[in-house]
Amino acid sequence: MRRDEDDVLPPRVVALRALKLGDLLVAVPALRALRRAFPNHLIQLATSGWLAPVVRLTRAVDQVLPTRGLAPLGPLAWRPDVAVNLHGAGPRSSQVLDAVRPRRRIGHAGAGWSGPAWRDDIHERERWCRLLAAHDVPADPDDLLLARPDVASPAPGAVVLHPGAAHGSRHWPVDRFVAVARTLVGRGLPVVVTGAGAERERAEEVAALAGLPDAAVLAGRTDLPQLTALVADARLVISADTGVAHLSYAYRTPSVVLFGPVPAAWWGPPANGPHVALSDDAARRGDPFAADPDPALLGVGVDAVLDAVDRLLPDHH
Repeated sequence: MRRDEDDVLPPRVVALRALKLGDLLVAVPALRALRRAFPNHLIQLATSGWLAPVVRLTRAVDQVLPTRGLAPLGPLAWRPDVAVNLHGAGPRSSQVLDAVRPRRRIGHAGAGWSGPAWRDDIHERERWCRLLAAHDVPADPDDLLLARPDVASPAPGAVVLHPGAAHGSRHWPVDRFVAVARTLVGRGLPVVVTGAGAERERAEEVAALAGLPDAAVLAGRTDLPQLTALVADARLVISADTGVAHLSYAYRTPSVVLFGPVPAAWWGPPANGPHVALSDDAARRGDPFAADPDPALLGVGVDAVLDAVDRLLPDHH
């Protein structure tokens, strides 16, 4: 880009967070902080392109720069005024942002960048707010709510069961989901089962064993805006620690969230919301990529989930 072309561009902030839904949602407070700190800048977020509908609901980002993982960013990211590494602490993520030649860099210390030292033992929302604060950008970890989606929920007022997860380490057993579903249906609550297309078989198994109709299986049948609307208008969400759980936090939808390899202290709900986090912390193995459920997840029984439901929905005992 020539210098004269560069002069006429609006000032820009490029932030990198090219991961999945839950990863995006824990970064919302940081994105909001950037919006407040740079009100006259074009805020660009380099992230997975399929997340664009939810990015818009943050009301913090002007432009999504679709990318895959840590691939080189395109020409629209060239020479920003500020580059913000919300992806990691480098070196690869730092190199991706260095390649667009930013004038200012906001990130953790390492790979030639200055900033706070990375810490493993803090919540993800706090991590990115702490990072910004160290660079004189005030941020509030509780500023996580999303705007309402502009599509209708496919099942307003339903209880959402989300039995899937990216890895087996977060798969609460099917028979336990079935027991919960049967109990909720017996209380007169409408129940639907969600998941990605690849999780449809697991969702169908839960529904069939619980005696739910085929129409209750929404796994693979909702796009991201519809899933967002479903959670926003749900009566309750029951899920492992997944993107759907983080959507429940973003809309203050009551939720029971089951934690396995990663503790709720690092990825769990805000303390001031209608959410219950369950885990057998003392049993945690801690391998998020394991094929079998983490013992911390298996330590959560059906009764514990139903007790949490009773606390969140006291009128449906």
